[in-house]
Amino acid sequence: MRKLPWSTDRPPLMLAPMQGLTNEALRSCFIERYAPDIVFTEFVRVQTQSRKRIAKADLAEIRAHAAAVPLVVQLIGNHAEALAEAAWRVQEAGCAHLNLNLGCPYGRMTTGATGGELLRDPEKLMELLRSLRQAISGSFSVKCRAGYDDPQQIFQLLPLYEECRLDYLILHPRTVVQKYAGQADHQLTAEVARCTALPVIANGDINSAATGRQLLAGAGVAGLMLGRGALADPLLFRRIRGELDNAPSEAVRRQELREYLEDLLQRYLVKFCGERQALMKLKDVLNFIPDEPLQRELRKLKRAISVARFRQLLESFFPRGILPFLTGLLLYPFMILPG
Repeated sequence: MRKLPWSTDRPPLMLAPMQGLTNEALRSCFIERYAPDIVFTEFVRVQTQSRKRIAKADLAEIRAHAAAVPLVVQLIGNHAEALAEAAWRVQEAGCAHLNLNLGCPYGRMTTGATGGELLRDPEKLMELLRSLRQAISGSFSVKCRAGYDDPQQIFQLLPLYEECRLDYLILHPRTVVQKYAGQADHQLTAEVARCTALPVIANGDINSAATGRQLLAGAGVAGLMLGRGALADPLLFRRIRGELDNAPSEAVRRQELREYLEDLLQRYLVKFCGERQALMKLKDVLNFIPDEPLQRELRKLKRAISVARFRQLLESFFPRGILPFLTGLLLYPFMILPG
């Protein structure tokens, strides 16, 4: 029987692991305000030269997760024994759900290939997966690209994933060499879902409620993982579920963004050391907001050099009004539902 970090009552909507972005502060913001079903850590580097295997800060962050929303720890590494020991440490820290990064197109450490680079060596990959499966008593998954340079490689990898008893598969249907160019091929995602008994989670270019619903309705996938689309519109989880309007007016959208950015700023000021670092982290998020009518305002926010100035600009560009009250009334019925 598969061990999954979600119930089968509804397709899970997951917040993707994004390096430098989905830190503890952002995850807590999403959990408390936007209701993803599952959240992932940024990738956790597994050290081959250190007996500790995982940095203290990463273990502390894992232990600090107290929300009911499941946390999945994503590991990145290339040494079977080190990965297995890291998996034990993660489970001792209280997290039962682990994932191996096989998708990062930039993942290379000084000791060898990691991330998407591992797709070039299926024998090495099998060794890592078998070692991790033996070490993991909870759910075990991979987040992978369709292939290294050939999107059809996924069909050669599927028997390997099944043999190593993965619990589910997260597929980003681009190749490693594509990085983020072009469009994610979700026709390929649907074909993969038809060819395997593994639950397949669709990932990549899910930037609208319409796209998300279409995948859930017609691709045979078990759920969705939202990355850049969620950073751009954190309410996308609720829009896909039909709880909110798919296309809010510009005035409502401005208010939604203001509440999002204000909340993140406050959390970043607590988590990071000083105003400058908090603003830099927040500006990283601004880069993912694509709204064309707001680009002039967003550029000015990116140039703010103090928290006071950032807040002043938020006040002028995204003015308060009756909208927060109305938004609260609209959201309240869904806030009391279990996550």
